[in-house]
Amino acid sequence: MAQAWTLNSRPMGMPTHDNFALVDLPAKPLEAGQLRVANHWLSVDPYMRGRMNDVKSYTPPFALGEPMQGGAVGEVIESTADGFSAGDLVLHMAGWRDEAVIPANQAQRVPALGVDPQAFLGQLGMPGMTAYFGLLEVASAKAGDVVFVSAAAGAVGSTVVQIAKAKGMTVIGSAGGADKCAWVSSLGADGVIDYKNGTPVLKQLAALAPKGIDVYFDNVGGEHFDAALALGNERARFAICGMIDMYNTGAPTQLRFAARIIGMRMRIQGFIVSDYMARAGEFYNEMGGWLQSGQLVREETVHDGLATMPDAFLGLFTGGNKGKMLVKI
Repeated sequence: MAQAWTLNSRPMGMPTHDNFALVDLPAKPLEAGQLRVANHWLSVDPYMRGRMNDVKSYTPPFALGEPMQGGAVGEVIESTADGFSAGDLVLHMAGWRDEAVIPANQAQRVPALGVDPQAFLGQLGMPGMTAYFGLLEVASAKAGDVVFVSAAAGAVGSTVVQIAKAKGMTVIGSAGGADKCAWVSSLGADGVIDYKNGTPVLKQLAALAPKGIDVYFDNVGGEHFDAALALGNERARFAICGMIDMYNTGAPTQLRFAARIIGMRMRIQGFIVSDYMARAGEFYNEMGGWLQSGQLVREETVHDGLATMPDAFLGLFTGGNKGKMLVKI
């Protein structure tokens, strides 16, 4: 019998295993225009924490007792829809379960770029598009810019590092621990900050960017955001992708250097990747070229089995992933 993870209760602060429940899904025949998909790969992403709160946001909250959603790659095992047949590999958003019944218009065939299908949940999927459009469109980053990216060992941040280098920028990344910092450096970063080494982020960033930064790609908030404000050059551009530091605490960024926004005419813009989905072709064309030329490196942290979904998700908030966090079924 198919199974799915549901939200059993809404977390207060850091989620715990008690907030999740694994339930059986009743078998049901397909209606016209539907697909039955056996999921092979499931994505967990930081934005899912916000959907666990019962608040109005850009995407609806998870409903208590109902299967949660998230990116997934699976194989069609039954179809009543034109254009799809058993054996097709598809991308869809009915994750957190081992089998999904979805309308065919909510599925996309896995693009034929000659890579492992799970890559389309990471570097060639939503995280990669977030990095691409956040850096190049939202932050208007260009050759010669000094770019600072937080969570540079994560799925989004590591892709930002590589795109920035491919476009001729100087890149400073921040990661937690010597192993992750070494990996970020191997991706081409010109400087790496270890935010766990006891030295303030601001002090480390000032040493690596003595002439300041032109672009900040924010995945973290908190101390990293403050350091970027302190060292932002005139007309610096900030792309605010996420603020994982405050997702479980609600503690605001201190904004100790907010007054510099005025004098330096900084531009700070939040964004959501869905704003750019209509331009996916542009993303695939350029990323595909870098992929074929060997300029892109992909890293994955994989948990095995549907039962490990909560562990994989919680690991996002404790530094448990290098690159993209995935669950393999």
